Amino acid sequence: MFTGLQHGLYNRSTAMLLSIETNLDRMLRVWLVVAGLLCAARVSIGVLVTGGAGVGTVAPYFLLVLAPVVSTLLALKWFADAHLQPQPKTRLAVVGRWRSVSQAEAREHPLYGTSGIMVSLLLGMLLNIPVRAAEYLTAMPPVPSVAPQWLSTLSVAMAFDVVLFCSLYMIAFVAALRKAPLFPRLLLAIWIADVTMQLAIAKIVAQAPGLPVAVGGALHSLLEGNVTKVLISATLWLPYLLLSRRVNVTYRSRVSA
Repeated sequence: MFTGLQHGLYNRSTAMLLSIETNLDRMLRVWLVVAGLLCAARVSIGVLVTGGAGVGTVAPYFLLVLAPVVSTLLALKWFADAHLQPQPKTRLAVVGRWRSVSQAEAREHPLYGTSGIMVSLLLGMLLNIPVRAAEYLTAMPPVPSVAPQWLSTLSVAMAFDVVLFCSLYMIAFVAALRKAPLFPRLLLAIWIADVTMQLAIAKIVAQAPGLPVAVGGALHSLLEGNVTKVLISATLWLPYLLLSRRVNVTYRSRVSA
């Protein structure tokens, strides 16, 4: 019964992985349409409320719509032959007992690939993009041409954060999908950068003159939530990235010793 359940879950993950790979172009087009409409609506509402808009008002939303798509297309080129790239010279994952094998031997291994539990990680990175974008659209109103310094600072910081990390998580997603050897350390670096960015934004905006107490409290809650989500993700997935036989044979070309 347990074996049958395993096979069932594996077959579902394989089907889901195939769906992701074959529909990636369509997902990017849907993102452009849906995100574009939502951002246009957000800007329009802001213009009606504030009575004016400039380049600084529209630019963050324009970048938010385009950056993940551009990053994905670039990553698909960068990692086109990622499974053939050499292993890093220095191992960061030293937990466990492993035996290095050739790339050809690794590709013949039954656990080689991104199916199984890896699909859940892929989906998590993929879904992180619309969730993060939705949080930004909800939390940040369009900034008028003339705005107090604290609002301008907050707008630039939050826009930079959402554009940068939506792009980085999409790059990590493609690296994982294309079996790039650097994927595990790339994702770890993004987690560390993400937490660092939230702390930096909190410090920068808190020093902006005239920041209302209510806005400061709401910002603190938002950034704290972002840090918590990253830490939860790292806590859940880091042991898997270190110890999974599938991850090790796929991304590190090594098997259990």
